[in-house]
Amino acid sequence: MLPFENPALKAFVAEIKTELLFAQILVRRSGKGFELRHASDATKPAEILRPVLETELRAISQFTETGSFRPLKSAPDLRDGWRYEALTENALEFALNTFYPGAIADWFAARAPRPPVTSYREFAQRQSGMYRVTAKLSDEQVAFVIGACCSRKLCLKQRLWSVDGLAPDSSGEKSLIPCLEPCAILLEFARKTTRLQPPTPNL
Repeated sequence: MLPFENPALKAFVAEIKTELLFAQILVRRSGKGFELRHASDATKPAEILRPVLETELRAISQFTETGSFRPLKSAPDLRDGWRYEALTENALEFALNTFYPGAIADWFAARAPRPPVTSYREFAQRQSGMYRVTAKLSDEQVAFVIGACCSRKLCLKQRLWSVDGLAPDSSGEKSLIPCLEPCAILLEFARKTTRLQPPTPNL
């Protein structure tokens, strides 16, 4: 039986010529493998960066330099000062999925002729229980929620979904990682927004 080849991974690797910036991770070709480091360490000599093992990547992705938990992996607060040698394409995939879960698959999906983007309205209509109320927010209120949760200062994903009257993030505004639908953090903030002010009725 032939080994399974992930088309998303193959396409992503083909995109890496010499190096590729993926949110806050700089991926460089290194021999037959790849070197990963924080983008802010781009010009630093390799010997002054701490080499890390695959088993250490999860801790780097989960906690800031001060030890605070990172609930949103696409937040621009990834710690620096390290480097990781991915000797194979599968090791590269594991590392990037540790830092940005599902990012390679989403990147690949966003390149399709019809990307699987879910608008806020469609996403909110699927909700039940205490999140059902998020469907009642007006477009203006949703735009406020997006501005509060999805700015570059808080999230590096390129938002491809939206509501009427608000454009998606422009190409190059954030990073190569697309956001195909609202996330749980935004949904929770939207729920809290409905409690702070009554939603505008739909006319």
